[in-house]
Amino acid sequence: MDIIPDPRIQPLEPEWYQPFVQEVSMLRLDEVHPVVSGNKWYKLKHNIKDATEEDYNTMLTFGGGYSNHLVATAAAAKAFGLGSIGIVRGVYDTLTPTLQLCLEFGMQLEFVSQEEYKQKEDQAWLQQLSAKYGKVFIVPEGGANERGREGAAEITGFIPATYSHVCVSIGTGTTFEGICTALLSNQQILGYVPMKGGRYLQDEIGKNVPPSDNWRLFDEWHFGGFGKVNSELITFMNGFYSINHIPLDMVYTAKMMYGVQAQIRNQFFPPGGRILCVHTGGLQGNTSIADRLIY
Repeated sequence: MDIIPDPRIQPLEPEWYQPFVQEVSMLRLDEVHPVVSGNKWYKLKHNIKDATEEDYNTMLTFGGGYSNHLVATAAAAKAFGLGSIGIVRGVYDTLTPTLQLCLEFGMQLEFVSQEEYKQKEDQAWLQQLSAKYGKVFIVPEGGANERGREGAAEITGFIPATYSHVCVSIGTGTTFEGICTALLSNQQILGYVPMKGGRYLQDEIGKNVPPSDNWRLFDEWHFGGFGKVNSELITFMNGFYSINHIPLDMVYTAKMMYGVQAQIRNQFFPPGGRILCVHTGGLQGNTSIADRLIY
């Protein structure tokens, strides 16, 4: 798989953040691969390594109809000569563009009810899936396992010590946890949860990351809920691109950057703050609003 080993850091234009902080830049993980983009590659790489070394021929994972993780798994598995199975939450009369792309990468889709999907961490149900599909390498939703966190921790290697704050959007929390465990003690990591009541993840993350003043979560900028978008967010995405020439995805990074700018203007960050925002990719998720974007 053609993976860029060192993603670039792109400074944002000063007009976007001045005079409130010293610098805002973006770690362009969205450029590492056109499909296995952003944090997805880092969460999958060690899982794929284990699968191939242990002679598995198929990967099985979980996600919703708009899951970037499902697409990334399908594409990565195909690139490494593995089959893939996606257990999809809910039933769809018409496939979403995301699910259609999964099929194009050869992923076999199985649709389950919301109630059945809640068993995705239940060992008995996982054993039933293994019995049904044979020898499959099971990856949790969002790559949320120890190997996923290990890969996410490698992202910290691209973060210079000169940044005072690192901002990351949060889905399962795996990327946040991985970076948090490897970040320097004098750097603060802030997590932006794009769903209503998302701070419940604080307890989940706390199971893998010790309590500290160096990390905090925010869930104010969800725009109605996970995957929800409105005209205000779309206007923000287009304005951000006009100034910085960086495309944002509507599910994660756009909402994070909206929150970051609101905090900057409210002087949440110190005047000398140097902020690095992690672009976690997932631009394929913009398909439903493509006609309303300028990129």
